Amino acid sequence: MSLASLLLALPHSYNGPQQIQPSPYGVVGTGDTVLAAALAGPLIPASFAASGTQFVLGSPDSSALALEYTALAEAAGAQVRWVATGGDAEHINTLIPAGVTATYHGAQYLAYATGNAAEAEEADRLLAALAERCVGDDPETNPARELAWRLHGRTPLLLADEGSEALVLAWQHLLARVGKSYAVPVLGDPLPVLSGMFEARHEQGDAKVGLILGDLTPRLDLAREVMESRVDEVIHLPFAEYSTDTPYAPGLALWYLGPGLPCTWPNWADSRPKTAQC
Repeated sequence: MSLASLLLALPHSYNGPQQIQPSPYGVVGTGDTVLAAALAGPLIPASFAASGTQFVLGSPDSSALALEYTALAEAAGAQVRWVATGGDAEHINTLIPAGVTATYHGAQYLAYATGNAAEAEEADRLLAALAERCVGDDPETNPARELAWRLHGRTPLLLADEGSEALVLAWQHLLARVGKSYAVPVLGDPLPVLSGMFEARHEQGDAKVGLILGDLTPRLDLAREVMESRVDEVIHLPFAEYSTDTPYAPGLALWYLGPGLPCTWPNWADSRPKTAQC
């Protein structure tokens, strides 16, 4: 199955365990599942549990590290649930699909396992609605296609507010892995970086675009003003478009819209311009 088909079929495709595990919770992601643990942060912050359940997410390339985390959690007194895309079956409690979609399946597992089934269902609803919009040819109605046109030939500067910075890493990952292109993550306080990075050579802002992910807080609004005088364009992708009570479901929806994905939707690979060869 092609990546385009996998993405279109992704909403509502989680079919793993839905049992709620004992609290309190801790989670750590390794290898190919780091983004899944990060995007589930609004539901279960990254930490180690001394009791309850410690979730260890991993992939075959990071199995040694995952085993170390497992041993630490068990020594502290927590029950360990190891969720992985592959590896030694003796240690894996839940197997999830590998590849780009591991982020979705790992995050949804964590949502169900921590008693947040409503958030998991809302995430699927948002992804399904987005998938339906991303199959058309008209960039005015297809948000993925429209975004790809605006990013074509530019280097994105990725920003998000504190607490949503997993989206910055997720989009950088998707741009590189799927879109085969480069983006610059601006983590932490963006103002010192943005106010200084273009001063020595003003032309460094050419062919760059600011991409703000999630809510536009006062700090990010000021960052937007700084970028507007230094880069070609500033694009804001707010949570409001995917409004829910908590940022988990909107965050997963923004991951799904990731700028590396437009080239994978039907009819996109044969059109011009495009963000990357797929």
